[in-house]
Amino acid sequence: MTFHVETVRLGSQGSLSRCKLAEIPLDTDLAGNPKAFNPAELLLAALSACIVKGIERLIPILQFDLRGVTVRVDGVRQDAPPKMESIIYEIIVDTDEPDRRLELLHDNVKKFGTVFNTVAPGTQLSGVLRRK
Repeated sequence: MTFHVETVRLGSQGSLSRCKLAEIPLDTDLAGNPKAFNPAELLLAALSACIVKGIERLIPILQFDLRGVTVRVDGVRQDAPPKMESIIYEIIVDTDEPDRRLELLHDNVKKFGTVFNTVAPGTQLSGVLRRK
């Protein structure tokens, strides 16, 4: 499967990324834009979206009863050389499933997430899955 994203610089307004019929304004101007994600925040959003999408895919396979999910992601940027030094995530699931099933869900999220497995080798990636 291949993906295509196009990003256009809009000058002092930052940039705009397009994919399919969707658009995301980006904070790429040096002055900043509080109404848009900067590239590091976008990476963290991609990771959290990957986790949620992975859970959505696993629900029918594992026959997992889930009422809701929230993913919180925090990243620490290293300045020299510039990179994400560490990323910590917290997956909060609203479910009555037993703890062993929560562990199974978390193991599968880590094993089959495309963005998760792209980010993991280049940073200290760690986190927990817990019940709401």
